[in-house]
Parts: sequence; structure tokens; C-alpha cells
Amino acid sequence: MLKTTSKDTSLRQIVYKNRGMDLESMLNNSNKYYLTADKAVIYKKPTPIGVVKVSYKDNYKIIDRGYFKEQSTLDYNGLYKGKYIDFEAKVTKNKTSFPLSNIHAHQIEHMRKIIKHGGITFLIIMINEIVYLLPGEKFLDYLDTHQRKSVDYKFIKEKGYEIKYTFSPELDYLKIVDKIYF
Repeated sequence: MLKTTSKDTSLRQIVYKNRGMDLESMLNNSNKYYLTADKAVIYKKPTPIGVVKVSYKDNYKIIDRGYFKEQSTLDYNGLYKGKYIDFEAKVTKNKTSFPLSNIHAHQIEHMRKIIKHGGITFLIIMINEIVYLLPGEKFLDYLDTHQRKSVDYKFIKEKGYEIKYTFSPELDYLKIVDKIYF
């Protein structure tokens, strides 16, 4: 029988609580940790919105009408160990595959350009309550060699890297980036 200390038990309780959190929140918290620890500078990119009409309520501006100014690229970007890093985060409820309809053609082209210019790009995919980092090179190779509308879960498990839930940062994806790229 495996013995656990109270410290191990409390960590396990925290980790399991976090599983229900939104993937984006976990990544944002991890990025705040990386910034505070002076490990990396990575931010969620805002969607570029053009404002048409604004109203005011209780000293707040409220956008009543707006439009998307341009197509956005990937969700997150920044710098890590002197390298440009750019990635997309997605959640799927599909148990057997990751639907390619979740990624747009302009995002795929953007990933190709990042790799061409020496940057780091990848997908962070939550599937079956497990979070994986799938390197951009492996994802693009899959697209180039398979005529499918989804990426098999088996492929993600084999070619991706599971990101373990931890206390701080919640998702230490840079540990995997170190393993792959540095």
C-alpha cells in the first residue's frame, strides 16, 4: 500500500479541483506564474474588435455593437529563452478525435510561417480531461499526410506530450517545451 503524507493529499485535492477549471484559465494562471517567476513572457492575444456603438452605464463603457476587424492568429504568444512562441489552446468533448474544424486554415498557415522563421508553435488540446501539447511540426505533418477531418486521439497520445496538472504553475507546459525544443 502506498503511503501519502498530508502534503501529498492536499496537493492531490487541489489538482483534482483544477480539472474542472476552464483550460484558458489554467493557461492564463500558468502564464502569470511564468511572468512573476521571470521564466517567460507569454500573453493571451485579444481578439481585434472594431467598435461601432458604445453606451455608458455606471462609469463603464459598454460595447453595444461591434465587429471582428481581422482574423486572429493563435491564442497565445510571447518569448521564452530568446525564442518566439505562439500556440493555440482547444478543448474537445469528442472522446476519439480532435475535429479539424476547431482550427482555421489561416491559423494552420500561420503555424507554418512560425516554423519557417524559427519560432516555436504547438497546440494545447484538452481531450478526455487530459491536456496534451502537440508540437506544430507533428500536427502539420499529420495534416500533410492524412486526408481526414479530425486528428485521432491515438495520434495525439503517441505524438503529443501529456501536461500534468500541478499546483504552481497549474499546467507546466514549458517543461515540455524544454524537452522538445531546448
